[in-house]
Amino acid sequence: MQGTILIVDGVSTNRIMLKVQLSAAYYHVVQSNGIDGLEALIRRTRPELIVTAMTLPDGSAHDVRALLNRDDSMRNTPIIAVTAHNDRAARFAALKGGIDDVLCQPLDDLILQARIRSLIRARSSTEELHLRDSSQPAMGFAEPAAAFAPPSNIALLTSQACTGAVWRARLKDLSNHKLQCHRIDDIHAMMTGQPPDAIIVDLTDDRTEPALRLLVDLRSRAFSSQAALIAIIPETDRHLGADALDRGAHDILQNGFCAEELSLRIDAQLRRKKQSDRFRDSVRDGLRAAVRDPMTGLFNRRYALPHLAATANEAARTGSSFAVMLADLDHFKQINDCFGHPAGDSVLIETARRLQSQVRARDMIARVGGEEFMIVIPDADQHAATLAADRLCRQINALPFHCAGVSQPINVTTSIGVVVGSPPHSMAQIQPDQHAQLLISQADRALYGAKHAGRNQVSLIGVAA
Repeated sequence: MQGTILIVDGVSTNRIMLKVQLSAAYYHVVQSNGIDGLEALIRRTRPELIVTAMTLPDGSAHDVRALLNRDDSMRNTPIIAVTAHNDRAARFAALKGGIDDVLCQPLDDLILQARIRSLIRARSSTEELHLRDSSQPAMGFAEPAAAFAPPSNIALLTSQACTGAVWRARLKDLSNHKLQCHRIDDIHAMMTGQPPDAIIVDLTDDRTEPALRLLVDLRSRAFSSQAALIAIIPETDRHLGADALDRGAHDILQNGFCAEELSLRIDAQLRRKKQSDRFRDSVRDGLRAAVRDPMTGLFNRRYALPHLAATANEAARTGSSFAVMLADLDHFKQINDCFGHPAGDSVLIETARRLQSQVRARDMIARVGGEEFMIVIPDADQHAATLAADRLCRQINALPFHCAGVSQPINVTTSIGVVVGSPPHSMAQIQPDQHAQLLISQADRALYGAKHAGRNQVSLIGVAA
């Protein structure tokens, strides 16, 4: 089965006909004749999508949407409303109210199935980004939209420049979005500018195949993969809409260009995009927090160890060498005891800043202990590693540290242990993570040697193989 679809309709023959259509496409179908008992049914069956009659014996499609909106776990369930008449005003009202699409009887099976596939794909993408513990609050994703939102960037891709100009003029009166026109066969300016939030693709021209290929291309490019794609379909070729949806369009206008309807669909897609962006940003921030030390902003041990293993693996592949350093602040406990922990924290933060200022973008620096830092420098031999470690040591001891609330400057020094790693002679004998642990152990021995020799210096041991 592809998933569960809920049919809500007070007319039994309508439910039966829809069930036949959807069951033939291997969907699991559940049914309801109205609003009464619907919430419990939805909670029990968890449908991927709802197809509902616009008018129900005890309510309407708007009531179905309102019911879903009361529960964060259900509010992203897409709804297709079915109406007996092509009532333009009712369709616009439904779109404004959060109904995903409105289809008229008799239902075109090709369009219906394509629309269902498209909406379920979109919902699945949102659910994948959700990534939350069911015991935790909704992390703000269900918060209402802010009263003010900056204008979005909308790209109009049309076959003829004059068509784009007309569409832009009609849309300008309905929204404050930034509208840019481009010909479908010349989108270089769009691809080199700021990524658009939504892209409108014209399929009303006779030459539809290039535009359909463009839909696929836009969904696959990093530049435009997160943009909402809306295709404009001529009224005379409704099946073209199914093709557009299957090739990546998030939404379609099936009756040709209509500025008011397009504006409503753009706003609906932008709302979904902003929600997905919030999910995506939250996931990204969570991943970043998991591998960053919150005080210094450096990487932490959780990141440093796999990174070192990856560096060892790359060195084995290329036959290059690399340096691993452990730097430890000398007598750091005395700083905390004499000046207080806030001063100690300030020293750690400034130490991180100074160390970062002396490494390349491709080098890795991490805080792996209270006052201990790891630095991994790829493509470095013993000479380069020694120069780099000396430079880091001088960067710490050259100038005293000034901490807020402490009247006198604090002199800080560091000891650094260095080992230069070379690829194991046989990677079948030692794995990259084992090699990394060996390197850390050897760098720790070198650090101990620097401490034992009087601190504030660099100690390097032989090449680790």
